[in-house]
Amino acid sequence: MKIDISVKEAENVVRDCSYDYFTLPFGTVTLVSEGERLSRIDLSNSFHLIGQRNETPVICDTKRWLDIYFSGTEPGFTPPLLLSGTPFRLKIWKMLTCIPYGTVISYGQLASGAAMGRGGMSARAVGGAVGHNPIPIIIPCHRVVGSDGSLVGYTGGLYIKRILLETEGLEIDALKR
Repeated sequence: MKIDISVKEAENVVRDCSYDYFTLPFGTVTLVSEGERLSRIDLSNSFHLIGQRNETPVICDTKRWLDIYFSGTEPGFTPPLLLSGTPFRLKIWKMLTCIPYGTVISYGQLASGAAMGRGGMSARAVGGAVGHNPIPIIIPCHRVVGSDGSLVGYTGGLYIKRILLETEGLEIDALKR
């Protein structure tokens, strides 16, 4: 499935945005849109927003996507996304969108894919980019695990990562090699 992604220059504050809250199985998140695109899912509700609470069409689409996802089904669409980050981070985030629903890859495998045609790439550098993903769940950074299959490194916490992988039908203990 092709994902509609636009890119903008990186900023620390989201300005002129609309946002709304949405309750998921692990708590309430903030959904942020800029124009007609989703720009952030804040798992900790800690991002500084300058905007208004408003349920825009893309926020409605995102809520529908999340409802379908948490019913245990792969949504057949993706809301239009707006990403802001360095070229390296954008490359990694786009690669994350290619990890199929219900599967995982290691940080090392992601680093190898990102380094194609160039020397090696550090799994740690890739982990840093994965950890700055502004649209978790939809851009599935939770599908990246340690080299031995263990759950490591998730901005929202390993508890949430476990919920997301189990929602996709994965048995966490079976991932470990």
